[in-house]
Amino acid sequence: MGHNLTSITEFLLLGFPVGPRIQMLLFGLFSPFYVFTLLGNGTILGLISLDSRLHTPMYFFLSHLAVVDIAYACNTVPQMLVNLLHPAKPISFAGCMTQTFLFSTFAVTECLLLVVMCYDRYVAICHPLRYLAIMTWRVCITLAATSWATGVVLSLIHLVLLLPLPFCRPQKINHFFCEILAVLKLACADTHINENMVLAGAISGLVGPLSTIVVSYMCILCAILQIQSREGQRKAFSTCFSHLCVVGLFYGTAIIMYVGPRYGNPKEQKKYLLLFHSLFNPMLNPLIYSLRNSEVKNTLKRLLEVERALW
Repeated sequence: MGHNLTSITEFLLLGFPVGPRIQMLLFGLFSPFYVFTLLGNGTILGLISLDSRLHTPMYFFLSHLAVVDIAYACNTVPQMLVNLLHPAKPISFAGCMTQTFLFSTFAVTECLLLVVMCYDRYVAICHPLRYLAIMTWRVCITLAATSWATGVVLSLIHLVLLLPLPFCRPQKINHFFCEILAVLKLACADTHINENMVLAGAISGLVGPLSTIVVSYMCILCAILQIQSREGQRKAFSTCFSHLCVVGLFYGTAIIMYVGPRYGNPKEQKKYLLLFHSLFNPMLNPLIYSLRNSEVKNTLKRLLEVERALW
């Protein structure tokens, strides 16, 4: 084993095991999705910043979610598209470690932001008269900053445990980006501590927050059923349904990937699940919120009408 150890300077991402024609087809398919992700989340950010009526805690957290989704896509998708065009093009060791760190940071941050958004809905529906007193801007900024800081700190722990590991040839990662479990498979040392830390982080970052969200929505459902107005019930259900869709998409794929049985799913199946998690989820989130949210749609209509009047 000592003769096979080397100072690794780059890795080769194997991506998708398909022929050149299929790779070009995938490039043509994924490129518009990537553009739609940037445009959709960018539009959400633009609408929130331009319309003062959307300067509320709910849209403040939604803007942070849009930033995370843009960062998610920018961290993994460009490298995947490059690999589809140039399958033999490697990624540097530093670039791979950076990609691993950023992916983990954005994943943890999004987990916590979804919990924070659930808390915001819980206060708004279960304690409407105290909403403004509880969800002050100081509280909102603290919750958002804590979500980002926790993501950075937990990702640094994984990175610190990963960097000292020796790697062996061949340095081929069976993935379309530097996913931490795929990188660990190339290590020439015992990685049980790393894998257990990933599992522990996934359980605490996914199962715990998801349980909190489920309990909160049980309370929210009881509160909604007590609302006398049909219109009030419809509006509350509409807002909560959008958030639940995002929660289901994000937590569902993530739990299967990192908390489900290690040997219950083929590697290729998990790879495609993570593709959905990192490419389609960020693209679908702004569509879910904009299509289900009348305030966002009304703001977009007003801006389009102003744009037409100027022309």
